[in-house]
Amino acid sequence: MKNENSPLIKYTTLFSKQREASPLEVKIAFREALELFLENSLNPHPSLRSHPLKEQFAGYQSIDVTGDWRALFTVKESKTQTVITFHILGTHAQIYG
Repeated sequence: MKNENSPLIKYTTLFSKQREASPLEVKIAFREALELFLENSLNPHPSLRSHPLKEQFAGYQSIDVTGDWRALFTVKESKTQTVITFHILGTHAQIYG
């Protein structure tokens, strides 16, 4: 059940396409990682290894979906709503080169 303090989750078109094209086990792992992340998005579970990114991805944060797959997102906060937008899903090598 979503409460009034729950963040609004959005997905970019690119993220949705990458999720659709990913293997089934990654789709399942992302759903599980998202549930864990949403338990406390301000202080995510340590297993997600959530952290802000630098350089070309400055402004983004990352969570681990599997040992090799990452989900990159941004957080926008206002007085009334927190919006978390997932932008990129891929392997470490696909994202960071």
